[in-house]
Amino acid sequence: MRAALQLTLAILLLFFGCTAPGDPAFRPDEIHRSETLRVTQVTPNAFVHTSYKRTEDFGNVPCNGLVVRSDGEAIVFDTPTNDTAAAELIHWVQDSLRCRITAVIPTHFHDDCLGGLQAFHVNGIPSHAHDRTIELARANGMTVPQNGFSAPLSLKVGMETITATFHGEGHTKDNVVGYFPSEHVLFGGCLIKELEAGKGYLGDANVVAWSSTVEVVKEAYPEVRVVVPGHGEPGDRDLLDYTVRLFREPR
Repeated sequence: MRAALQLTLAILLLFFGCTAPGDPAFRPDEIHRSETLRVTQVTPNAFVHTSYKRTEDFGNVPCNGLVVRSDGEAIVFDTPTNDTAAAELIHWVQDSLRCRITAVIPTHFHDDCLGGLQAFHVNGIPSHAHDRTIELARANGMTVPQNGFSAPLSLKVGMETITATFHGEGHTKDNVVGYFPSEHVLFGGCLIKELEAGKGYLGDANVVAWSSTVEVVKEAYPEVRVVVPGHGEPGDRDLLDYTVRLFREPR
């Protein structure tokens, strides 16, 4: 009897140990791909969505956002780059994840963050953005997020909680980062660079403050395990260190 109990406990430990939130053994897996949208699962309940933006300086640029889920609900950080790809993402979350999207959070005012915002509004999904993002979106003729915040935002997603916080200027004057504490996932957006990336578009940047802002981010999330940049491949805390070094180089 005791041996059988020990075997059962071992099996349960093996099963749950392989799927525990933030488990470093979890391997990212691409689970959706079309011409306009790619989705990669990076933890059991966090998914990077990637759409594409055609630019003169950098070509066809992959642009990341994040979907997190819990108990039949999901929250999206950053929209895909246009309404077509955004509608595809919305339907994928509803049909494949079987989740209701309760909020979308653009992390700054550029169209790689809110270019598909109208599709979310049409589908009755409320949007939240920093007050600075709302001001800049309005000034630049973008679709304007519906709900503003200045202090750190905390929203429930199922039984879990996400946060969105402005820690300082960098890529833009309004860039916030999102955090999914239960799985230690940080969505850095365009404030954070993938390893070996260049500095990218600096037209709205505060390059003097950038490194200091990321240092504040590092201190704010000491338990982060997965870091998702606005462009390129996710990684770990090394992306934060790399971004700090990149913007401390002589300009």
